[in-house]
Amino acid sequence: MSAMNYLEKIIERKRIDVAEAKRTVPVEALRELCAHSRPPLPFVESIRQRNGIIAEFKRRSPSKGIIHDGISPADVVPRYEQAGVSAVSVLTDGPFFGGELADLEQAAGLLGIPVLRKDFVIDEYQIVEARAHGASAVLLIAAVLGTDECHRLAAATRSLGMEVLLELHSADELDRLSDCVTVAGINNRNLRTFEVDLEHSMRLAAMLPQHLARISESGIGTTADMLTLRRGGFNGFLIGECFMRQADPGTACIEFCNQYRTLCTQN
Repeated sequence: MSAMNYLEKIIERKRIDVAEAKRTVPVEALRELCAHSRPPLPFVESIRQRNGIIAEFKRRSPSKGIIHDGISPADVVPRYEQAGVSAVSVLTDGPFFGGELADLEQAAGLLGIPVLRKDFVIDEYQIVEARAHGASAVLLIAAVLGTDECHRLAAATRSLGMEVLLELHSADELDRLSDCVTVAGINNRNLRTFEVDLEHSMRLAAMLPQHLARISESGIGTTADMLTLRRGGFNGFLIGECFMRQADPGTACIEFCNQYRTLCTQN
Protein backbone atom coordinates (compact mmCIF):
# COMPACT_ATOMS: atom_id res chain seq x y z
CA MET A 1 0.00 0.00 0.00
CA SER A 2 1.35 3.47 -0.88
CA ALA A 3 1.78 6.21 1.70
CA MET A 4 -0.97 8.18 -0.08
CA ASN A 5 -3.38 5.31 0.54
CA TYR A 6 -2.34 5.22 4.19
CA LEU A 7 -2.96 8.96 4.40
CA GLU A 8 -6.43 8.62 2.92
CA LYS A 9 -7.37 5.95 5.46
CA ILE A 10 -5.90 7.95 8.34
CA ILE A 11 -7.71 11.15 7.38
CA GLU A 12 -10.99 9.30 6.93
CA ARG A 13 -10.68 7.92 10.47
CA LYS A 14 -9.41 11.26 11.81
CA ARG A 15 -12.59 13.05 10.75
CA ILE A 16 -14.61 10.52 12.74
CA ASP A 17 -12.36 10.80 15.79
CA VAL A 18 -12.38 14.61 15.80
CA ALA A 19 -16.18 14.70 15.58
CA GLU A 20 -16.37 12.32 18.56
CA ALA A 21 -13.85 14.36 20.54
CA LYS A 22 -15.90 17.52 19.98
CA ARG A 23 -18.96 15.78 21.41
CA THR A 24 -17.01 14.49 24.41
CA VAL A 25 -15.03 17.64 25.28
CA PRO A 26 -16.50 20.86 23.85
CA VAL A 27 -13.97 23.35 22.51
CA GLU A 28 -15.00 25.86 25.20
CA ALA A 29 -13.85 23.42 27.87
CA LEU A 30 -10.55 22.94 26.06
CA ARG A 31 -10.00 26.69 25.90
CA GLU A 32 -10.43 26.88 29.66
CA LEU A 33 -7.74 24.21 30.06
CA CYS A 34 -5.36 26.30 27.95
CA ALA A 35 -5.15 28.87 30.72
CA HIS A 36 -3.72 26.24 33.07
CA SER A 37 -1.42 24.34 30.71
CA ARG A 38 2.31 24.88 30.29
CA PRO A 39 3.02 28.08 28.31
CA PRO A 40 4.51 27.40 24.87
CA LEU A 41 8.31 27.50 24.71
CA PRO A 42 10.22 29.04 21.77
CA PHE A 43 10.46 26.29 19.16
CA VAL A 44 12.62 27.86 16.42
CA GLU A 45 14.93 29.39 19.00
CA SER A 46 15.57 25.99 20.55
CA ILE A 47 16.23 24.44 17.13
CA ARG A 48 18.82 27.09 16.33
CA GLN A 49 20.49 27.18 19.75
CA ARG A 50 20.73 23.46 20.57
CA ASN A 51 21.74 20.55 18.31
CA GLY A 52 18.73 20.85 16.00
CA ILE A 53 17.40 17.34 16.65
CA ILE A 54 13.67 16.87 17.24
CA ALA A 55 13.58 13.44 18.87
CA GLU A 56 10.33 11.60 18.36
CA PHE A 57 8.27 9.47 20.71
CA LYS A 58 6.08 6.96 18.88
CA ARG A 59 5.04 3.38 19.51
CA ARG A 60 4.12 2.16 16.03
CA SER A 61 3.26 3.20 12.48
CA PRO A 62 0.84 1.82 9.87
CA SER A 63 3.64 0.98 7.44
CA LYS A 64 6.23 -0.38 9.91
CA GLY A 65 3.94 -1.94 12.53
CA ILE A 66 5.04 -2.05 16.16
CA ILE A 67 8.14 0.01 16.83
CA HIS A 68 8.24 0.02 20.64
CA ASP A 69 4.94 -0.91 22.27
CA GLY A 70 4.19 -0.64 25.97
CA ILE A 71 6.53 2.28 26.62
CA SER A 72 5.63 5.67 28.13
CA PRO A 73 7.07 9.15 27.59
CA ALA A 74 8.44 9.07 31.13
CA ASP A 75 10.66 6.15 30.08
CA VAL A 76 12.16 8.09 27.20
CA VAL A 77 11.81 11.86 26.92
CA PRO A 78 13.86 12.98 29.97
CA ARG A 79 16.83 11.17 28.42
CA TYR A 80 16.14 12.88 25.11
CA GLU A 81 16.52 16.23 26.84
CA GLN A 82 19.65 14.99 28.62
CA ALA A 83 21.08 14.17 25.17
CA GLY A 84 20.81 17.83 24.21
CA VAL A 85 18.01 17.66 21.65
CA SER A 86 16.19 20.83 20.63
CA ALA A 87 12.65 19.52 21.01
CA VAL A 88 10.56 16.38 21.38
CA SER A 89 7.88 15.28 18.93
CA VAL A 90 4.99 13.23 20.33
CA LEU A 91 2.68 11.17 18.10
CA THR A 92 -0.85 11.59 19.46
CA ASP A 93 -2.77 9.56 16.85
CA GLY A 94 -4.23 6.46 18.50
CA PRO A 95 -5.62 4.09 15.84
CA PHE A 96 -2.55 4.09 13.59
CA PHE A 97 0.35 5.14 15.83
CA GLY A 98 -0.66 4.01 19.31
CA GLY A 99 -0.46 7.52 20.76
CA GLU A 100 -2.76 9.69 22.82
CA LEU A 101 -3.04 13.24 24.10
CA ALA A 102 -1.98 12.04 27.55
CA ASP A 103 1.45 11.26 26.05
CA LEU A 104 1.76 14.88 24.92
CA GLU A 105 0.74 16.22 28.31
CA GLN A 106 3.08 13.88 30.16
CA ALA A 107 6.03 14.81 27.95
CA ALA A 108 5.37 18.54 28.32
CA GLY A 109 5.25 18.14 32.10
CA LEU A 110 8.62 16.39 32.17
CA LEU A 111 10.61 18.65 29.87
CA GLY A 112 12.17 22.08 29.82
CA ILE A 113 12.32 22.10 26.00
CA PRO A 114 9.51 22.51 23.45
CA VAL A 115 7.14 19.67 22.59
CA LEU A 116 5.66 19.29 19.12
CA ARG A 117 2.25 17.70 18.64
CA LYS A 118 2.62 15.37 15.67
CA ASP A 119 -0.71 14.24 14.30
CA PHE A 120 -2.91 14.61 11.25
CA VAL A 121 -4.38 18.03 11.97
CA ILE A 122 -7.46 18.81 9.90
CA ASP A 123 -9.50 20.94 12.30
CA GLU A 124 -8.90 23.94 14.57
CA TYR A 125 -10.24 21.85 17.44
CA GLN A 126 -7.04 19.75 17.35
CA ILE A 127 -4.94 22.89 17.64
CA VAL A 128 -6.78 23.92 20.80
CA GLU A 129 -6.26 20.35 22.08
CA ALA A 130 -2.53 20.72 21.47
CA ARG A 131 -2.35 23.97 23.45
CA ALA A 132 -4.47 22.54 26.28
CA HIS A 133 -2.09 19.59 26.63
CA GLY A 134 1.14 21.57 26.70
CA ALA A 135 2.37 21.70 23.10
CA SER A 136 4.70 24.47 21.98
CA ALA A 137 4.36 23.65 18.28
CA VAL A 138 1.99 21.83 15.93
CA LEU A 139 2.73 19.84 12.79
CA LEU A 140 0.67 20.61 9.70
CA ILE A 141 1.03 18.29 6.70
CA ALA A 142 0.69 20.01 3.33
CA ALA A 143 -0.16 16.73 1.57
CA VAL A 144 -3.48 16.44 3.42
CA LEU A 145 -4.47 20.12 3.47
CA GLY A 146 -5.39 22.63 0.80
CA THR A 147 -3.71 26.02 0.61
CA ASP A 148 -6.54 27.86 2.37
CA GLU A 149 -6.74 25.16 5.06
CA CYS A 150 -3.01 25.41 5.71
CA HIS A 151 -3.17 29.17 6.04
CA ARG A 152 -6.21 29.05 8.33
CA LEU A 153 -4.82 26.34 10.60
CA ALA A 154 -1.41 28.00 10.78
CA ALA A 155 -3.06 31.28 11.81
CA ALA A 156 -5.10 29.47 14.47
CA THR A 157 -1.91 27.87 15.85
CA ARG A 158 -0.08 31.20 16.06
CA SER A 159 -3.11 32.85 17.70
CA LEU A 160 -2.66 30.45 20.63
CA GLY A 161 1.03 31.27 21.00
CA MET A 162 2.36 28.08 19.40
CA GLU A 163 4.61 27.70 16.36
CA VAL A 164 3.94 25.84 13.12
CA LEU A 165 6.06 23.13 11.52
CA LEU A 166 4.68 22.74 7.99
CA GLU A 167 5.67 19.44 6.38
CA LEU A 168 6.35 19.60 2.64
CA HIS A 169 7.05 16.86 0.09
CA SER A 170 7.30 18.73 -3.19
CA ALA A 171 7.65 22.16 -4.78
CA ASP A 172 3.95 22.30 -5.69
CA GLU A 173 3.16 22.54 -1.97
CA LEU A 174 5.14 25.75 -1.43
CA ASP A 175 1.95 27.83 -1.71
CA ARG A 176 0.91 26.34 1.66
CA LEU A 177 3.54 28.50 3.36
CA SER A 178 2.38 31.68 5.09
CA ASP A 179 3.67 34.31 7.51
CA CYS A 180 2.36 32.13 10.35
CA VAL A 181 4.71 29.25 9.50
CA THR A 182 8.01 29.42 11.39
CA VAL A 183 9.53 26.07 10.39
CA ALA A 184 9.43 24.15 7.12
CA GLY A 185 9.87 20.41 7.39
CA ILE A 186 10.89 18.56 4.23
CA ASN A 187 10.07 14.87 4.19
CA ASN A 188 12.83 12.87 2.53
CA ARG A 189 10.50 9.95 1.78
CA ASN A 190 8.48 9.88 -1.43
CA LEU A 191 4.81 9.34 -0.53
CA ARG A 192 4.21 6.99 -3.44
CA THR A 193 7.41 4.93 -3.61
CA PHE A 194 8.65 5.20 0.01
CA GLU A 195 12.15 5.89 -1.38
CA VAL A 196 14.37 8.28 0.58
CA ASP A 197 16.16 10.96 -1.47
CA LEU A 198 18.26 13.45 0.47
CA GLU A 199 19.28 15.25 -2.72
CA HIS A 200 15.63 15.97 -3.54
CA SER A 201 15.18 17.40 -0.04
CA MET A 202 18.17 19.71 -0.39
CA ARG A 203 16.92 20.98 -3.76
CA LEU A 204 13.53 21.74 -2.22
CA ALA A 205 15.16 23.39 0.81
CA ALA A 206 16.94 25.80 -1.53
CA MET A 207 13.54 27.04 -2.77
CA LEU A 208 12.36 28.09 0.69
CA PRO A 209 12.36 31.68 2.00
CA GLN A 210 15.66 32.38 3.73
CA HIS A 211 14.12 33.33 7.07
CA LEU A 212 12.49 29.92 7.61
CA ALA A 213 14.15 27.26 9.73
CA ARG A 214 14.47 24.03 7.76
CA ILE A 215 13.88 20.59 9.27
CA SER A 216 14.72 17.34 7.49
CA GLU A 217 12.31 14.49 8.18
CA SER A 218 12.33 10.70 7.65
CA GLY A 219 15.03 8.23 6.75
CA ILE A 220 17.81 9.83 8.81
CA GLY A 221 19.75 6.92 10.25
CA THR A 222 23.32 8.13 10.69
CA THR A 223 25.21 11.16 11.92
CA ALA A 224 26.80 11.34 8.46
CA ASP A 225 23.31 11.87 7.00
CA MET A 226 22.82 14.75 9.41
CA LEU A 227 26.12 16.36 8.49
CA THR A 228 25.26 16.10 4.79
CA LEU A 229 21.87 17.69 5.40
CA ARG A 230 23.35 20.42 7.61
CA ARG A 231 25.73 21.33 4.81
CA GLY A 232 22.75 21.30 2.46
CA GLY A 233 21.05 24.08 4.40
CA PHE A 234 19.03 22.29 7.08
CA ASN A 235 18.86 23.63 10.63
CA GLY A 236 17.34 20.57 12.23
CA PHE A 237 16.34 16.94 11.94
CA LEU A 238 13.26 14.98 12.99
CA ILE A 239 14.42 11.54 14.13
CA GLY A 240 12.19 8.84 15.57
CA GLU A 241 12.59 5.21 14.57
CA CYS A 242 16.38 5.40 14.81
CA PHE A 243 15.89 5.80 18.58
CA MET A 244 12.53 4.19 19.28
CA ARG A 245 13.49 0.82 17.77
CA GLN A 246 16.23 0.43 20.37
CA ALA A 247 15.71 -1.35 23.70
CA ASP A 248 16.53 1.94 25.47
CA PRO A 249 15.59 4.85 23.17
CA GLY A 250 16.93 7.49 25.55
CA THR A 251 20.37 5.96 25.78
CA ALA A 252 20.42 5.46 22.00
CA CYS A 253 19.67 9.17 21.57
CA ILE A 254 22.45 10.19 23.97
CA GLU A 255 24.99 8.04 22.10
CA PHE A 256 23.81 9.36 18.73
CA CYS A 257 24.03 12.98 19.85
CA ASN A 258 27.52 12.43 21.26
CA GLN A 259 28.62 10.90 17.94
CA TYR A 260 27.13 13.84 16.04
CA ARG A 261 28.90 16.34 18.29
CA THR A 262 32.22 14.57 17.69
CA LEU A 263 31.62 14.45 13.93
CA CYS A 264 30.83 18.17 13.79
CA THR A 265 34.01 18.97 15.76
CA GLN A 266 36.10 16.90 13.33
CA ASN A 267 34.51 18.50 10.28
